[in-house]
Amino acid sequence: MQILRYKQEIIMRTFFKTVIVFILTWEARRVLKTWRPFIVLVSGSVGKTTTKDAVYHVLKDSIATRKSEKSFNSEIGVPLTILGLENAWSSPLAWLKNIWLGFRVPRAQSYPKLLVLEVGSDHPGDIARLMKWLTPDIAVVTCLPQVPVHVENFESPESIRREDALVTQALREGGVYIANADDEHAYLLTDETDKRKLRSLTYGFGRRAKLQGLSPKVRYAKNEGVDAPVGMQFDVTWEDETFPVYLNGVLGVQSCTAALAALAVGIARGLSFFRMTEALFHLETPPGRMRVIEGKNGSTIIDDTYNSSPIALSAALAALRDITGKRRIAMLGDMLELGTYSEEEHWKAGRLAGAFVDELVTVGKRARWIAEAAKSSGLPQGCIHEFATSDEAGEFMLSILERGDVILAKGSQGGGENIIRMERAVKVLMAHPEEARSKLVRQEDEWTQR
Repeated sequence: MQILRYKQEIIMRTFFKTVIVFILTWEARRVLKTWRPFIVLVSGSVGKTTTKDAVYHVLKDSIATRKSEKSFNSEIGVPLTILGLENAWSSPLAWLKNIWLGFRVPRAQSYPKLLVLEVGSDHPGDIARLMKWLTPDIAVVTCLPQVPVHVENFESPESIRREDALVTQALREGGVYIANADDEHAYLLTDETDKRKLRSLTYGFGRRAKLQGLSPKVRYAKNEGVDAPVGMQFDVTWEDETFPVYLNGVLGVQSCTAALAALAVGIARGLSFFRMTEALFHLETPPGRMRVIEGKNGSTIIDDTYNSSPIALSAALAALRDITGKRRIAMLGDMLELGTYSEEEHWKAGRLAGAFVDELVTVGKRARWIAEAAKSSGLPQGCIHEFATSDEAGEFMLSILERGDVILAKGSQGGGENIIRMERAVKVLMAHPEEARSKLVRQEDEWTQR
């Protein structure tokens, strides 16, 4: 009887969601037809949210702009952004209120002139459905790696890359494709846009990028008498001129790459470099994406806990490797939804971490492969610590924390038996845990009560 009730509840929830998506999509299409805003779409396997926020910061002072909040990149999140509405979570009354408010948007006295929208693909067809009614003026593709996140839900890595690339096919006539020249698959899409006689602008740190970044490096400041990482700096060249760029509170070349994408969008919009670099100096990246957080005992936390995938973890570990600290510590949870690639990719991460970290802390069943690989790479057994939950990992880390330590925290979100949620470990280590709600990912009541 309980199983039957559970199935009925699932059917009703699915039906309710389908109806909500249909109505919100209809309302969003109506709004776009009425107000005709300029649309920037950001797609890719990783780096979408940081890139989207960077693009917004570069554009917001030049034109009335709205961006997707957090990671609103789904068939519900995108219409909510267009309508300027919040997530109603599991409240039917709140969703009914949203529908009513959404119906009234076309009659509003004003509306943003430009939208920066993030689109993502967790399952086949996610982006295809959105592209049936979204026509971007600018499309940004961040990264299409060999083993993308959520690959377990697709037939192959290539099928998810095709899904993420659909934003370029949806570009309107006269549109611009902003391509990551450091990513082979994203770069090759310029061939298709060239055939359609669309403009393309490439960015990256490699030589084939039209907008080229140079010499990314970590910036340091004193924290309790110890040099602690506080941000990044790099140079960027465009049309034979070189400009310095400074990012605060975030680490990693991947963060610099997101800034380059934002600059490329600004160039396509005709903005001045001085104003764009000034905007990036004040950029606050979203929680859980390579953010610098002050830790207890004079330590520094690199909070990259939003999610984890092979390419993102590799980039995060590379950032940790490049940092000067008393000890470099990796606190890593499972990477989920990798299917048949799971063991191999965890082993790759473990070998990379084992080659340089001073301590390795793992969380979850799959992360055991990380621990095994690190040991095989020469990391002593006494420096490897395995836990079932992020809370346990956080409490252990707190017991061994020393001044000057730099700790990278990263893992998939998970749920049920596979819950990882590495932000819980970060909260234990924060020098100011009372700031967790504003600084950490998934701190809304709907998340913390799970």
